[in-house]
Amino acid sequence: MKGPIVDNLTLVRHPLVDHSMSYLRSADTDTESFQRHAQVVTRVLALEVLRDLETTPVNIQTPLEAIESQRLARRVIFVPVLRSGLALLDTMNNFVPGSKVGFVGMERDEGTAIAHQYYSKLPRQLGESLVVILDPMLATGGSALGTLNLLHRAGATNIRLACIVAAPEGVERLVTADPTIRIFTCALDRELNERKFIVPGLGDFGDRYFGTAGE
Repeated sequence: MKGPIVDNLTLVRHPLVDHSMSYLRSADTDTESFQRHAQVVTRVLALEVLRDLETTPVNIQTPLEAIESQRLARRVIFVPVLRSGLALLDTMNNFVPGSKVGFVGMERDEGTAIAHQYYSKLPRQLGESLVVILDPMLATGGSALGTLNLLHRAGATNIRLACIVAAPEGVERLVTADPTIRIFTCALDRELNERKFIVPGLGDFGDRYFGTAGE
């Protein structure tokens, strides 16, 4: 990867991420352990996604004296891509209590790998907010791109994507479509295989997180 794609991509590195990723990737990890390690990774990911939030000074009264403190200057809106994005929502949202949440349903045709939107419900004030798309696996980029286009049409201008594993093909597709998007991921894997799955990857994140693998 070269040029602007590198500039748009933040690879989240931390020993806790490396440790938990080994469990998320392992085919031997059961549902409970997968959920637990996914939550660990999401906490670290959230801190990076939200690291540079703007703040504004406010005057407050402590039990002892008046001081100047800082509070967030802009709303944060989280938009999980159904259903796997829900796995990241609570952990992310806990860092910014009271944040509004939008929902976008995207379903991938397993034969064509093309994503189709089947549902959307977005809050107002997208234009004045930092909007964070939650989509654990950025493979072809179809679902994320569909969500990105929907958000742009609804007025969003400051958009980030939080994912756990990304493929170079998906990153390039999103950055080409929107050179202003910022992508945060815990792993940038090698490529997509002939079935458009990320390799080495970790399988279907939603199925493994919600315990529906093989059903």
